[in-house]
Amino acid sequence: MRILVLEDDLQLGRALQTILAQNHWKSVWVRHVADAKRLIESDAFSIVLMDISLPDGSGLDALQYMRESGNRTPVIMLTARDTVTDRVRGLDAGADDYLPKPFAVEELNSRIRALARRSSGFASKIWSLGRLTIDTARQQALLDEERLELSPREFQLLIELASRAGHYVTRAQLEAVLFNLGSAIDSNALEVHIHHLRRKVGQQSIKTIRGVGYLLEERI
Repeated sequence: MRILVLEDDLQLGRALQTILAQNHWKSVWVRHVADAKRLIESDAFSIVLMDISLPDGSGLDALQYMRESGNRTPVIMLTARDTVTDRVRGLDAGADDYLPKPFAVEELNSRIRALARRSSGFASKIWSLGRLTIDTARQQALLDEERLELSPREFQLLIELASRAGHYVTRAQLEAVLFNLGSAIDSNALEVHIHHLRRKVGQQSIKTIRGVGYLLEERI
């Protein structure tokens, strides 16, 4: 896996390259938006790690450039800006994940692996999250090898949450899942479906991220 790092801080940039190398991931590190745009045009990357505040502009400029040019490479924003407004702005601009600084190395590694699984659509049609198994081909889920009785909307919400297991999914993304399944939905429909889903997969398995959305544990 080849990763582009856009980070102007010298100490952090070097640390990120060391961390990635320890996981046998190749990386290219640049410190300016202009250099990132040039590489994005000419090279292929599996994931981009991107800071927001940079000497020649904002990482969001590079992100917007990527998305407007049709580049769908997954992006993780690494930034000290950790308010809900900043996170939502980054996600709405096309980021796939958001990790506030300072962060734990283990969490960064986990998020990279999760995003790599998601971007590849999972190598298998069978997704395993500890005791929970999801068979995307048969449209069914099993907990401790017992089939869960899920409604179509519950299953699609579970798929959306599982595709980003260990990381939050925004309310807007989950509400879009319900809306796309047709027929009108009530304003509290998401909460109702999450409530039913929790009863079936485990109350502690789905966390509420206040002001943002929900998170499904990486291992249930």
